[in-house]
Amino acid sequence: MATSLELRKPESARRLVLIEAASVGLVCGSVAAFPAIFGATVTAPFVGGLRRGTRGVFLALAAGLSTSVLSAVVVLGTLSQESGQALLTWTLLGLGLGLVSASIRHTLHADDAVAPYRHAAALLRELVGITDSLSSGLDQRNLGGQILSEVRDELPTVCGAVYVPHDDGLIPLAVKSFGDDHADACALAAERAWSTGQMVAAEGRFAFCLTSGSRAVAVVSGVFSERFDPQTLDLARVEGRLRTRLGDHATRLETALLFDAFRGAATADERQRLSREMHDGVAQDIAALGYLVDALAAAPVSEAQAQQLDLLRQRVTGIVADVRRTVMTLRTSVGESESLGSAITALTRNLAQVSGVAIEVTLDEHAQRLRPEIEAELFRITQEAVNNAVKHSGCTGIRVHCQVHAPDAVITVQDDGRGLGSARDDSYGMRIMAERARLVGAELQVLEPAEGGLAVQVRLGRAVPDDQTLAWPHESSAQKVARATRAVR
Repeated sequence: MATSLELRKPESARRLVLIEAASVGLVCGSVAAFPAIFGATVTAPFVGGLRRGTRGVFLALAAGLSTSVLSAVVVLGTLSQESGQALLTWTLLGLGLGLVSASIRHTLHADDAVAPYRHAAALLRELVGITDSLSSGLDQRNLGGQILSEVRDELPTVCGAVYVPHDDGLIPLAVKSFGDDHADACALAAERAWSTGQMVAAEGRFAFCLTSGSRAVAVVSGVFSERFDPQTLDLARVEGRLRTRLGDHATRLETALLFDAFRGAATADERQRLSREMHDGVAQDIAALGYLVDALAAAPVSEAQAQQLDLLRQRVTGIVADVRRTVMTLRTSVGESESLGSAITALTRNLAQVSGVAIEVTLDEHAQRLRPEIEAELFRITQEAVNNAVKHSGCTGIRVHCQVHAPDAVITVQDDGRGLGSARDDSYGMRIMAERARLVGAELQVLEPAEGGLAVQVRLGRAVPDDQTLAWPHESSAQKVARATRAVR
């Protein structure tokens, strides 16, 4: 039974070591009149060493020795000299055996390459089991909004924001502003509070770290209303009260952040695996078919067969190009880039080289980044829009405009092709892009400029794009050809 419990819940090993050692000590101490019974006490440290290593040995010895003495005193009133010597002898022997078992455990775990996977599998099973019981879920935006609502109940603010750490800086999790935009003021106060670990209260702004246990998991900042005098408020006392009220929210937020980090790492690994399998499997098989078609085309039976083989070779070449684009996009991610704009630039540069379509990228980014999951979804929307333009629009050029003023952003992908046209029954690109936009609270628009082509725009927050990104300048045919041959900037 104990072994079964340990397999299902590895974290219970420590409790099992204490329970078993205490039980053996309790029995032995109760019959201490028979000193030979203390020989049973050597089993607990030996098993403890196998389960928990050196720590398990000393836990078992402490539990067994203390319960043996206490139970002997309670039952017999005292511990005889003979029994005491026997208990000391067997305790020392148990210590030796325990250290031996701890050494064996260390050797086995060092040689067992699968042990970390077994431990991870147990943890994942536990995670799956408890996820359904989370009352507030793991939506970071909802948790950030709840925190800001609690803060606004205590402090009269015209702007409030929650920031979470990312790389070496902070990124906005939730922002609520009433009237003028004070996001920059909130960001400056948050940076100062995060770097010092102390509450900031100056120039009508405030910020303090939100902790879970002893760890700072977020920063709450805000700007007071101009009609309110912060000097009339005991901010230190209010901060203490807010920390108490937000304690549970901090724990939930930390859980959500850790879960999102794990999910992001798992997704990146899966994308890399798929790209390798496609490159080494499907792409190689299709290339082999192309060589076979070339061999058949070298000696056609008739003119009709030569035309069919030529058409087949063109189709195979197109499929190979599609697979190459897919492999490249699977391997590209925002996490490896300095910013969302950098990731989009790398994506379009590779697509331009593969497709021969000129892609021009303009960036307007502030230093502060969006949350990783938002950047990932905006990147995939851009990726899908550019891929659709390359594959289906018949365009000679594409323009991508990326504006990121966290927590707002707008990305526009515009081509000079044939326009939207009629949707195919098996086409899910637009639907998937709209679904990705909804996941991060963004809005997706598909626009057809008067001069032709198609513009796909995704907007997050209150970002307003440059009007020029929605209108392709009037160009002559010669200008279009010249632009199509330019390298991606």
